Amino acid sequence: MGQPVPIPDPSGSLAGRSPLRDRFTVPVLAFGGILMAVMQTVVVPLLPSLPRLTHSSAGAVSWMVTATLLSGAVLTPVLGRAGDMYGKRRVLTGALSLMTVGSVMCALSSDIRVLIFARALQGAAAAVVPLSISILRDELPPERRGSAVAFMSSTVGIGAALGLPLAALIVQYANWHVMFWATSALGAIGVWGIWWAVRESPVRSPGRFDVLGALGLAVGLVCLLLGVSQGGQWGWGSSRILGLFLATVVVFGLWWWQQLRTELPLVDLRLVSRPRVGLSHVAALLTGFAFYANSLVTAQLVQAPKATGYGLGLSIVQTGLCLLPGGITMLLLSPVSARISAARGPRITLALGAAIIALGYVVRIADSRDLWTIILGATIVATGTTFAYSALPTLILRAVPAGQTASANGVNVLMRTIGQAVSSAVVAAVLVHHTSLVGGLPLPTLHGYLMAFGIAGVIALVASAAALTIPGDPAPDDTRRAGDRTEGARDEALEGA
Repeated sequence: MGQPVPIPDPSGSLAGRSPLRDRFTVPVLAFGGILMAVMQTVVVPLLPSLPRLTHSSAGAVSWMVTATLLSGAVLTPVLGRAGDMYGKRRVLTGALSLMTVGSVMCALSSDIRVLIFARALQGAAAAVVPLSISILRDELPPERRGSAVAFMSSTVGIGAALGLPLAALIVQYANWHVMFWATSALGAIGVWGIWWAVRESPVRSPGRFDVLGALGLAVGLVCLLLGVSQGGQWGWGSSRILGLFLATVVVFGLWWWQQLRTELPLVDLRLVSRPRVGLSHVAALLTGFAFYANSLVTAQLVQAPKATGYGLGLSIVQTGLCLLPGGITMLLLSPVSARISAARGPRITLALGAAIIALGYVVRIADSRDLWTIILGATIVATGTTFAYSALPTLILRAVPAGQTASANGVNVLMRTIGQAVSSAVVAAVLVHHTSLVGGLPLPTLHGYLMAFGIAGVIALVASAAALTIPGDPAPDDTRRAGDRTEGARDEALEGA
């Protein structure tokens, strides 16, 4: 890979910058992360009604979720690499702009084809968090970097917890297009905020963009995630699903071969093969699986009819409020997770977070009938997620060169996304297998929910064990010298601007 070099700010915007703008850098980037997570969840309350509103089938409507998942998975590592090469602020602005354009299209149309395409555009926002974390590494002094990165990582859970009740309230009391007009306005504010408060990072990794690698990664991820997300509907043993998984193996095999032989690859696989990086990606995959099961199962369980014997019959708004304490907890505990990482190292924080997630599922298994224990268990899982998600980017930042932070964190977020997709497929398969007729309708049994909790808890424990196998940080003197080199590169760029 090309070595990172300082690039003077081409616009000269660093000269005469108001200190006020610098103080708003972290809040503006965090707003973008929250907005990204909100955008991913706002469509959930609409899913039951969209077939009627768009005059389409339930299968077609499901693509409004699948399209965002696929495009986000493909674009996150691609935009991360583009940010390292061409400027992180520039690519970040473009990603949020695509998300905003997609939201405007959803606000203007009821055509399911337009809506699916628009949701695919919104998937570009998945790159917001890794790009923002890379900007924080380049721009903030070391004493502020840990807490800012932890806060940025927690925005995923905060936005998800806020998005569901907010969208449900809008859908319940206004036309569904109003929701997308609201997110369009928020997206425009986010784009303006980045332009105003965030300066372009001076650290870049020059070279030619690996177009062939990007296409290969895109094809492989589409085959993999399409097979995982549609396996329940098309049948896991169907020729289409088996063909997709076979294509995944072939395409990724060829892609791996191509990446190892390319001078400037999209993903530096030699870097990934280092234990500190590769094991962090494995832990991200497992943590993404364990975290996502909480939201999926909780939302369905509390909305189940009371006739099931365990369901609470809550509305979608009430369901969102049940998950809200978890989002607030993530906001409050992100500084705590940063302090633990500073004192004990991020791998200990990651292992602790995964263990807390498992503890949350123990609470869920012990009692999933009373509302207060359901909220308690979900909040404990959110607490563990805060620690784990804040530690993962810190592990990556300490293990990769400055010029590859956006692409490496993009791969880490991609692994979380794959974990979430697999979690969704596994939870769906478990619940479909454990159903009973209630009022003539097939509904999951309580045993099915508890089994899903148990699987997620075991995966969380495996993630904790994987975290403990990650090699420790380098000696303090080595870390200090590496930090001095990064700071020196940044200072030279600022002086030359």
